[in-house]
Amino acid sequence: MVFIDLTSYRCPLPLVKVKLALKQLAVGEQLQVVLSDPGSRMDVPRFLKKQGHGLQELYNDANRLTLRITKSA
Repeated sequence: MVFIDLTSYRCPLPLVKVKLALKQLAVGEQLQVVLSDPGSRMDVPRFLKKQGHGLQELYNDANRLTLRITKSA
């Protein structure tokens, strides 16, 4: 599993970094990301669902969102 801490980045950079990381993974591999930017916390999960990737929310509070993403075909 690949882990990326994106808490220091602002929208749209976290989404771009997630897209780039997913390109490097094989189908079925997992990526864990941590987001803090409010825009990214909405945009990244929306993008992942739209693309059909598996998505599990591991942690969500007022400051941070942690997601585990399973790459789909």
